[in-house]
Order: sequence, then structure tokens, then C-alpha cells
Amino acid sequence: MRSRRAARTLSAGFATVATGHSMDFQEKHKLKERIIKLKLEHNDLDMAISRLADDPTSDELQLTRLKKRKLQLKDTISRLQSMLIPDLDA
Repeated sequence: MRSRRAARTLSAGFATVATGHSMDFQEKHKLKERIIKLKLEHNDLDMAISRLADDPTSDELQLTRLKKRKLQLKDTISRLQSMLIPDLDA
């Protein structure tokens, strides 16, 4: 469910970038809030992964899924942050 929300946020943001108009203050604020939430989730996953990695009885499949989700979050965060960088006209 979270990945669908992230996809909607990304697609809405890319639509803004694709149409060529700059984001207004409210759009930037929402994007920044989304980035903060994703970073918190990323950090939570990092801690959970560390705990599971230290536990020899942990489920390897679960650990792999958490790592994959963490990488997806990192990619999403990077894309959203790049949307905040204004385009420079040459």
C-alpha cells in the first residue's frame, strides 16, 4: 500500500516536471513532508534489518524483503529530492 502512495506521489511530481511549470510552495511542502516520512521509514527499516541480521535464528526471506524495501525507499527518496532541484535554463 505504501508503494502505491509513493508511486502516486512520484507520478504527480513527474507530471508537474513534465508539463514544465514549477512547483508552488504547497506542492514543495507536500513533497518535503513525503521525503521526511520516507526517510523515517528507511531508518526504521535499517534498525530492523540490523537487529535481524544479528539474530542467527532470523528468517532470511524476511530479511531479504526488508532490504529490498529499504532500497526502494532510497530510490524513491532520491527521485523526490531531485524533483526539488530547480531546472536551470541554459
